[in-house]
Order: sequence, then structure tokens, then C-alpha cells
Amino acid sequence: MRLIIRLMGLAILLATTAWTFLTWPRLPTAERGHRLAQAQGCFTCHGEGGLKGAMNPGRKDKSVPGFGGDVMMYAHDANDLREWIRDGVVKRRAQSESYKQQRAAGALVMPAFGKRLSGPQIDDLVAYVQAASGDPEPEESDTLATRGLARAEALGCVGCHGAGGRLAARNPGSLKGYIPSWDGADFAELVQDRGEFDGWVRHGVSDRLKDNAAAGFFLGRATVHMPGYEKHLESGDLDALWAYVTWLRKVR
Repeated sequence: MRLIIRLMGLAILLATTAWTFLTWPRLPTAERGHRLAQAQGCFTCHGEGGLKGAMNPGRKDKSVPGFGGDVMMYAHDANDLREWIRDGVVKRRAQSESYKQQRAAGALVMPAFGKRLSGPQIDDLVAYVQAASGDPEPEESDTLATRGLARAEALGCVGCHGAGGRLAARNPGSLKGYIPSWDGADFAELVQDRGEFDGWVRHGVSDRLKDNAAAGFFLGRATVHMPGYEKHLESGDLDALWAYVTWLRKVR
């Protein structure tokens, strides 16, 4: 009897461990940064998603920069962004007298998060700001990947998968509670090869998972469902989309 109880206990432990591993969230860096920015109040001044800054009386630029492009007037690369978040100002701009005057004149001032957040947390924020601003993007010479990004935007893919396909919006009822990004660890579990990718894009699910009862359960109860784009694709779209996703997973 004791042996049976022990075996049952071991089976429950193994099942619990397997379930925990299966459902454990593995958010991409940019999404961690997105959620951290929301938790830290960054969107209070930079606007929802950091995309439209609040008005800032006293400043010549009149408003807080948004992450979608304005921010690059202040920070040109990841190191600048890190200084901006950590110290409240980019080092090279801190030496400018005109910038000091403008900073003092504004009603709103960028706070320094260096004492509030860890290095990895600041790195996550940097990743989110870069994603929101479209940095990096395929080189001009990589025309197929560039077209893939353009078609992903035109088809509305980034509405669910976030800027550049790099985010993981919440999706209640799904296996892990979010929509997987294209550069995250979950993508490889859902899309094993080009054929499966085409299936997802065309029909909203791959053949492998369509016939899987467990996968069907979670796909069915999710709030947001992947649509099938079969009727909306143009010639060459699948090649272009795959080229972009492949590029993105290499540079992540």
C-alpha cells in the first residue's frame, strides 16, 4: 500500500513538474520591457505604449518624446538608451548648456531609474524602446525581409504580435496567457519549419497542432485566435514573411 501511495505521489509530482514546464512563460526581452515600462509609470509621460508623449510646457519641443521615433533625437543607439533610462539623460547631452536650460524649463523631467531598477531590467526597457522605434530593421539590401516586414504591417500581423513581431500581448485562455512573439523561445515550439509557418499564416494553425487534442483545447479557449490569411495574401507574401521572421530570429 505504501509503495502504491509513493508511486502515486511521484506520478503527481512528475505531472505537476511537466505541466509547470509546459506552461512556464518565456516572454521575449522586449515584452518584459513593455510590461516593466507600464509598471514603472513610463507611459504616464510617454503615452500609451510609449508612442505619444504628453505635452511638456516650457520646452521648445513642446512634448515628451515618444518611443516611435522622437526618442532617437535623444538617444542614437542602445548605449544612449541605457544612459537615458539609468541616469535620466544621455551623457553627451548632459554636457550641453542649451540642453540643461531646456531641461530646467520643462514642466516634466525624465527621472533616473538607475537606483530603482537592476541592470537586466534596464536592458529589458532598452529592448522595448528599440522595438517600439523599429530598431533594428532589415538592411536595405535585404529586400525580401524588408518586404516581409511591410506586408506584416499591412496585413495587421503586428496588431497582435506587436511592433516588428517582437512583443507578446496578453491572451487569456491560451496555454501561456500571451500571444507568442516571432523572436521568442515559444515560436520554435509552434513553428518547426517553413511548412508549418505557411500553415499558420494560411489557415491560422499548423496541421500538426490542428490534429492535437491538447493543443486544440487551448487554441479553442484562447480569447484571441490566429486568423487565416489565405484570401488576403499576395504573390510572394509567404516567402517575404518567412524571410523577415528568419532575419528577426537571427538578430534577436
